Amino acid sequence: MASARRAVTTRRTRPATRPPEGTPAPAELARQARSVLADAVRIARWAAVERGPAAARSVPEARQRAAAALDLTPEKVRAGWDRARLAGLIEMHGDAARPGWRLHAWDRDDMAVLRGWVALFDAWSLAHPAPADVAPTAVAEVVEAVPQVLSLLQLSAGPVATETLLDLLQQRVAELREERCEVPPAKAEPAKAEPARAEPAGTAAGEVPVSALLDWSLEGLASVGALTLDRGQATLTPLGNWAVWVKLEQICVAAQSPAGNIEQSAEDMLRGCARLTPGPARAEYRAWIAARTVAGAVGELLGVARGEDALLRGLAFEALRVVGAPAEAEVRAAAGEPSLRPYVLLWLAEYDGADPEDAADVLTREEATWLWVDTAAAVADHGEPQLLLRHLDSAVQGTVPALIEEVRAGGHPRTVQVLVALAAAHPDPALAKAVRRAAFQVHTGGV
Repeated sequence: MASARRAVTTRRTRPATRPPEGTPAPAELARQARSVLADAVRIARWAAVERGPAAARSVPEARQRAAAALDLTPEKVRAGWDRARLAGLIEMHGDAARPGWRLHAWDRDDMAVLRGWVALFDAWSLAHPAPADVAPTAVAEVVEAVPQVLSLLQLSAGPVATETLLDLLQQRVAELREERCEVPPAKAEPAKAEPARAEPAGTAAGEVPVSALLDWSLEGLASVGALTLDRGQATLTPLGNWAVWVKLEQICVAAQSPAGNIEQSAEDMLRGCARLTPGPARAEYRAWIAARTVAGAVGELLGVARGEDALLRGLAFEALRVVGAPAEAEVRAAAGEPSLRPYVLLWLAEYDGADPEDAADVLTREEATWLWVDTAAAVADHGEPQLLLRHLDSAVQGTVPALIEEVRAGGHPRTVQVLVALAAAHPDPALAKAVRRAAFQVHTGGV
């Protein structure tokens, strides 16, 4: 799938941009993210063995056991458990907790660590719940307005006074209410003649002041390691600065993709996402799925996977990974279809907690060869000859003659086209001739 995606993404016209000057290297950012999520990782690893709350008679009991085992307070266990789930370190399958793929890759894959931290950053308002007495609509307004606050912090490249952030937040909340045509209720005149303290803009009588919700949001962002607070000022951490830059970059990339992906059919949406790198593509998948019933989305994606375009088949299963548990039954049922079986087995292996790098072990040699041909077809259709040659390295066979022999026996409908494309790309005349001969024999039904 990586080879197939490279076939498309290498054609993107937008040059890659560099992070802001002074941004630490990914290895250092990952070290900082590991530090932020250290307790969450410890709890996730404990839960992977203990099977989480389901192993105890109650959730409080499970928290008490975890606290005792890890020498943490129950409150820290509760917070760490929430962070682990939000960062993808733990996945819940029914009542059972299973280690997420990021947990398997935590110690060796810096990008998996950073993606996990970004997932937590995106969910800061869940990791740090708002006070119970605050109206949900007021919380939603502030959560929607916070990205503008973060943008100001990122552009300032240093400390920003909370008064400045409050002005911006009040202005943005007022804009959001105006967009929804909400008119704040009229306020009664002060009972006393002396001047009364003015209520902040955008705050109606009886509501929690926006200033209090700003404090809550800044504390929430600080709790996930995105910023620091000191003496009435807020400053993005290197992680926070990098994450805001990544979000802005994703917006720029999405702006160059075909418009209206979310409103398109599954096939057109996948074609629009094919030029995106995996992170932005997953964001598009989530938005597309959220706009539909889960059953309808899964059915459409499997319908595309049954088509002739091998690239879209692989992308459809990437999107189904975003769906997760609700897709399991329909994906499992497709295992009997030869064109989908290798993808289904890989999906199920990763769903059951296998490391993506080890998931291919569930395939038989014949299934792995079929998948190699299918991916080669995607590369041949959408990529450059050099990528097809690089794809040779991923074959389970040790030599080209052995690969040819097993590819011919596999019965993939695109075998002839793949062999012809491989012969045209291969620099060794003798091997190219052998590949062409095999293509001709498959085409004519010879041996």
